[in-house]
Amino acid sequence: MIEPGSRYVALGSSFAAGPGISPIAHKAAGRSGNNYPHLVAADLKLDLVDVTYCGATTANLVDTPQDAAPPQVEAVGPDTTLVTITAGGNDLEFVGTFLRGSMLNTLAKPATLLGRRVANRIRARVSYLKDDAAYQAVTDSLVTVVERVRERAPSARILLVDYLALVGPSTRPRLDVPLNEEQLPSVALMADGLAAAFAKAAATAGAELIASSAASQDHAIGSSEPWTTGFSLRPGFLGGFVPYHPNAAGMRAVADLIVRTLKT
Repeated sequence: MIEPGSRYVALGSSFAAGPGISPIAHKAAGRSGNNYPHLVAADLKLDLVDVTYCGATTANLVDTPQDAAPPQVEAVGPDTTLVTITAGGNDLEFVGTFLRGSMLNTLAKPATLLGRRVANRIRARVSYLKDDAAYQAVTDSLVTVVERVRERAPSARILLVDYLALVGPSTRPRLDVPLNEEQLPSVALMADGLAAAFAKAAATAGAELIASSAASQDHAIGSSEPWTTGFSLRPGFLGGFVPYHPNAAGMRAVADLIVRTLKT
């Protein structure tokens, strides 16, 4: 059990930062005051240092500055008791691939007026397949992140928090998921590879795994209670949202998973 008042450092990319979820805590980072780190800290009365940042790769956690922000691991110190880590998706361009495919499919639909070949050429500009080496690279990078954290905070409890599911049993091609029956399984395979990378990294590095991906399968896009957003081209000021990212319910669900783990 983590004692109230303990120092908690949150590292990660947008699936931890919570872009588009009110209130905004740090505009440049796309960081929400209601992301899972803030919710966990509030539930357990922890002293939170949240350096999560949209677009971060594992390199930005370890040794590469992002915009004006230093490598995230520098926020970890000897007094740190808890560290959560959600990163690696940007190393694979996971959401970026899903987003580009959706945008090109949306453009390809009117392009069918110019001929099916033109439309298919537009759709084919996105590759959904990654090789085993790409997933192993994410595993190795996550292990490195854990090792760097442990060097700076030997006594900290380290949690690898994987990504909420975007594609699940209820996900079908539709307006907010403009991918076809061939593309959706490829996205699901990429998500499975990312989840496996987290599991392997946790086992290798001796970190704890929070398997958000497994817990959220029945809450993917298209479910009755989705924990992630679908696709939209509508800007935020017109009621839009950040596509293919956790929503407020998803952040609450991840926080609950973490809190239950920390209380055991």
